[in-house]
Amino acid sequence: MKILVTGGAGFIGSNVAQAFCDAGHQVTVLDDLSTGKQANVPAQAEFVHADIASPQAAELVADGGFQVIDHHAAQISVPASVADPVHDAQSNVLGLLNLLEAGCKASLERFIFVSSGGAVYGELEGEPEDETFPARPLSPYAVSKRAGELYLGYYSALHGLGAVVLRYANVYGPRQVPHAEAGVVAIFMDCLLSGNEPFIYRPDDLPGGMLRDYTYVGDVVRANLMALDRGAGIYNIGTGIATDTLGLWQAVQEAAGRSMGNQWGPARAGDIRYSALDCGLAAQELGWRPEHGLASGLAETWAWRKSQ
Repeated sequence: MKILVTGGAGFIGSNVAQAFCDAGHQVTVLDDLSTGKQANVPAQAEFVHADIASPQAAELVADGGFQVIDHHAAQISVPASVADPVHDAQSNVLGLLNLLEAGCKASLERFIFVSSGGAVYGELEGEPEDETFPARPLSPYAVSKRAGELYLGYYSALHGLGAVVLRYANVYGPRQVPHAEAGVVAIFMDCLLSGNEPFIYRPDDLPGGMLRDYTYVGDVVRANLMALDRGAGIYNIGTGIATDTLGLWQAVQEAAGRSMGNQWGPARAGDIRYSALDCGLAAQELGWRPEHGLASGLAETWAWRKSQ
């Protein structure tokens, strides 16, 4: 198939683009390189340097003959969205609409939209939740992701567009950069290499820190491959296992075969206490299940990090 991967120079998008190339698809990567690196773009892919909200991006979609858009490009920082909600919406809402409008006029067949299970659901209630859990976004970033899901549903109903939403848990793996909360594995590995003890932020009643569902990027890539020709609707993509921050730090040290202390800090405003995703629907309709446990995923990530 002829596929456009937006954000294909970034951490997750570049891994997905490479997998599409390896599977024999014709891939174009669209990225403004605001956070991605051109070196991440697969050698087999065509690269277009442009913002997803730009006329150039709309022209690319209108004239490119793409059957599928796999949409990873986004403003991804929760704090940045709080500081500047307008910029967040310009990228995450208007950028998406730019692509959808052009794609539907060009007879696009399928749109895979990357959303955030951790952000869209807001605070979960202490156990993995499935897609029926009500969306309660608590930041402009989360609001924009939920808006994207709703817009995609509208375009699917109006134009018959095949629409798949993948709500990711906290993804880690090769090519992740040590920025923002989602990059905590990369931050911890950088700390091991630099000798600087990391901070772990925790409220008084969570001695190990916040609990998150950490999912290896290779498993996320497989979900995108499966979504190319199956599924319709919204799917959680995670492990269903919540690990606290201290437990993650210990697991990173075990994967690296190194030991170091850490510093403690108070819980930060806006931090979600618990997030884990029930992925039964993805298993049922996409045939997808995670294959990497935390230990094996961290081992592969550490091997890559050392090679850099």
